[in-house]
Amino acid sequence: MTPQDNADDLVIELADTFNDLGYQLAVAESCTGGMLAAAITDLAGVSSFFVGGVVSYSNEVKQGLLGVPPEVLADHGAVSEQTAQAMAEGVRNRLEVDVGVGITGIAGPDGATDRKPVGLVYVAVATADQTLCREDVWPGDRAAVRRASVGAALQLILSAVGSRRSTSV
Repeated sequence: MTPQDNADDLVIELADTFNDLGYQLAVAESCTGGMLAAAITDLAGVSSFFVGGVVSYSNEVKQGLLGVPPEVLADHGAVSEQTAQAMAEGVRNRLEVDVGVGITGIAGPDGATDRKPVGLVYVAVATADQTLCREDVWPGDRAAVRRASVGAALQLILSAVGSRRSTSV
């Protein structure tokens, strides 16, 4: 089962978890172009925890709205663990929420390099205590890469806050 196969179930679990914890969530998306926000807002009532997000496709938006340092982009590129982490931390801080998510990658069919293939995606989740990041290389076409990335983001969010739920409830 791929992450996108159970996105609806993950969003329901996300809503239950965030509402139980009283947390708020914001997202910063590049290669998914708002698909994570759309998946979350497909569930009615998520305004109780979902604040919103930024589609930061260009480096200028990553820097200007999210505060991604220019040196991170220059040294590591827009598709990197460091950029995903900076996006997650930036949206968390700028929108003043408990949890921020950053997604950046190469959905294809173009944009690949020798070191960064089509399907390479970094998802980061920032909380007050930590910033987690995962790297995946998804098979398939552009749509498949984007869907898989949304599922991976939902899983990582739940993983980042899940231990708090079991100790707080």
